[in-house]
Amino acid sequence: MLEVEGLTKIFPGTARGSTITAVDNLSFSVEEGEVFGFLGPNGAGKTTTVRMLCALIAPTRGRATVNGFTVGRDDGGIRRSVGILTETPGMYDRLSAEKNLLIFARLYGVADPAGAVGRYLRMLGLWERRLDPAGSFSKGMRQKLAIARALLHEPRVLFLDEPTAGLDPEAARLVRDFIAELRAEGRTIFLTTHNLDEADRLCDRLAIFKTRLMTVDTPAALRQRLYGRQVVFHLSRIEPGWAEAVAALPFVKEARAVDARLLVRLDDPEADNPALVRRLVELGAEVRFVGELRHSLEDIYLQFIQNG
Repeated sequence: MLEVEGLTKIFPGTARGSTITAVDNLSFSVEEGEVFGFLGPNGAGKTTTVRMLCALIAPTRGRATVNGFTVGRDDGGIRRSVGILTETPGMYDRLSAEKNLLIFARLYGVADPAGAVGRYLRMLGLWERRLDPAGSFSKGMRQKLAIARALLHEPRVLFLDEPTAGLDPEAARLVRDFIAELRAEGRTIFLTTHNLDEADRLCDRLAIFKTRLMTVDTPAALRQRLYGRQVVFHLSRIEPGWAEAVAALPFVKEARAVDARLLVRLDDPEADNPALVRRLVELGAEVRFVGELRHSLEDIYLQFIQNG
């Protein structure tokens, strides 16, 4: 669905003759039906990337194709085939929610504007407020209205730029639930967000980006790459030497004692945990329960951003 190769955007700087590289030699691909998370700090170039991929601004160099259309050559085709939700979507505040959507449905050439508008107003829980001015809506309702606007023409790819930014927890959850519904329908979604828990739950793969691409992988593979898998054995007590005895097992990469817990790093806990439990029982340990230590996506993200 998306193929990006060497995409670069350079803007003029404030000083005469100077330049600012907002996006540097970016390359990645997004498969059909994938939710692709694009993560990076403020000013990293995320919104600039989205604007280039939606054919709203031209790249300085490099190439990109979206739905088979080439950026810079088939820009009209790209704009017709994508939906975009910007971080601060504009609405006609004096017009009703329904009229706002009808205007855009007609601009997109939707065959049945009224039907499409009614469908998405109902899906997003806005039907009862359809006749109210958009300017009277809360930020969460405006965000849902903007999502409806982005979906009216049934785009093959949906770009969501910070869709839950500034929303209260209830509104953010409604938006996240709707994104999950779109994912279940097989929509291709390009998601930029600062909410790392949100990205962890929604995204099939993640790109971590700061002007240039640092890594692309699934959340699980990123955890495995940086930390491996760590199993926590909660014991009634722990004796000196137990950690060393466990570390001597051939499949254990690291074992260390913390209070009455034994933290063990290994590649395949499902296969190796039974042998670990047997060894601990042989040593005289009483195993209360076993869990897996799961590093947060924030830990992973900060590793790349701070060391990049």
